[in-house]
Amino acid sequence: MIFITRKERFNAAHKLFKEDWTNEKNLEVFGKCSNPNWHGHNYDLFVTVKGRINPETGFVIDLKFLSTLIKERVIDKIDHKNINLDVDFMKDRMASTEVLAEAIWEQLDSAIKGQGCALHCIKLFETENNYVEYFGSEN
Repeated sequence: MIFITRKERFNAAHKLFKEDWTNEKNLEVFGKCSNPNWHGHNYDLFVTVKGRINPETGFVIDLKFLSTLIKERVIDKIDHKNINLDVDFMKDRMASTEVLAEAIWEQLDSAIKGQGCALHCIKLFETENNYVEYFGSEN
């Protein structure tokens, strides 16, 4: 089994809040991330694919295909956007990094499976100190 990773970057704003909570409760649970005026991050996204090497191409997956897939299904939809308001695949979901990693997986998984390999991990850095790794719901 070989693992290959593509790194992409995007910038986006969000806030963590629950509409049915008071501002005080949101502040207590989410701290400054519940800022009513939003806040932003420079995210680093790592998409890791696993599989066997195709003997004809020498690839697990064509990285040009993977790059295009990530850009079309994720980056173009989220870069310089408000995750809570502008991103279709985050509609009605908490805009936490954990939930965002799951949603990115959902955007990519089936198309990668169609290439004869499998999505192994979404690693999403929100800051240089905080990141999430998601290995799919089956793991």
